Amino acid sequence: MTFTVKVFQRCLLLQLPQKRVCTRNMSEVANEVLFDVKRKGGFMTLNRPKALNALNANMVGLITHKLCEWEKCLSFVVVKGTGRAFCAGGDIVNVTKGGPQCTHEGEHFFKTEYALNYRISKLSIPYIAIIDGITMGGGVGLSVHGRYRIATENTLFAMPETQIGLFPDVGGSYFLSRLGPLGMYLALTGHRLQGIDVAKAGVATHFIESSKLPEFLNDIENNATDDNCEEIINKHSKCLKSHDFSLSTKMGLINSAFSLATLEEMLEELKHDGSEWSLNTVKSLNKMSPTSLKISVRELREGKNKSLKECLQMEYRLAVAALKAKVSNDFYEGVRALLVDKDKKPVWNPPNIGAINDYILDLAFDNLPCPDDELQLP
Repeated sequence: MTFTVKVFQRCLLLQLPQKRVCTRNMSEVANEVLFDVKRKGGFMTLNRPKALNALNANMVGLITHKLCEWEKCLSFVVVKGTGRAFCAGGDIVNVTKGGPQCTHEGEHFFKTEYALNYRISKLSIPYIAIIDGITMGGGVGLSVHGRYRIATENTLFAMPETQIGLFPDVGGSYFLSRLGPLGMYLALTGHRLQGIDVAKAGVATHFIESSKLPEFLNDIENNATDDNCEEIINKHSKCLKSHDFSLSTKMGLINSAFSLATLEEMLEELKHDGSEWSLNTVKSLNKMSPTSLKISVRELREGKNKSLKECLQMEYRLAVAALKAKVSNDFYEGVRALLVDKDKKPVWNPPNIGAINDYILDLAFDNLPCPDDELQLP
């Protein structure tokens, strides 16, 4: 697998709560996202560089409130990150700290995060995400649902949730399913895309070299309105036609294997091909949570025919099932193995895909017991 555990582990380790968090003052909390208004635009900057701008509940609340305010009086929004990351994901260590017996905090985080993802998708003014750096998980949710996503040569995109016993969330069942077999491949393997590949794959809408971002931002700040943002972005963007996609030589295999209906069929197709790339992909998939893989396949298959709203509501049910260990304890085991004990030897349960039948999957996808507990979106 191209996506390395080392990169993902570093991104997540930097999300671990530090002792100093307990003594943070109100100013520190407020400054986790910086907000500025310049002429007709609102500019927000994720400002937790030491944590690779990992998204926490406070940041979700700040961003949600500000978007509601700005939509009424401004013409566009620009969001970017401080340091070498746009946003490395959500604060999953904090989300799982209560264990299956105490899931309130985790449920609240996922519910408000997914509601923010939906809010971004429905924003009536242009939303421009500059994903100049690491963009994973929650960071993808903060960007991919906006009207414009600008990648640079520094962009590192991945949805690596199956490594920790979770599933591609933040609307992953919606946008990954619309990338076809490539989306399924990215969802299951956590393969990372870099630089211009992020735009070639369709995750980003534009590509601008990082050295030209100051000029672009100055142009946006001084000249943009609600109806000319795309014109300005296009003026500064690089043409993609002359650049080859790094996976172009593998797309035949990706299309043939990851278009199949079941995980078992995908693995069999890869084994039948027998190439080094295919066998390495099988080896990588065998390291992932079997439950996560099976859930992810069904999630994307169902998401292809759902609206974003319906996808996020489905994902919230799956998130609650993961938090409550309804069908498996793999979410907690994955976090333990990768982040807490760091032995990188998760003991998945069930241990293989053959032990996971449709009845088990149905439990994860079931509606929540109380309708009021479902993710309510307008």
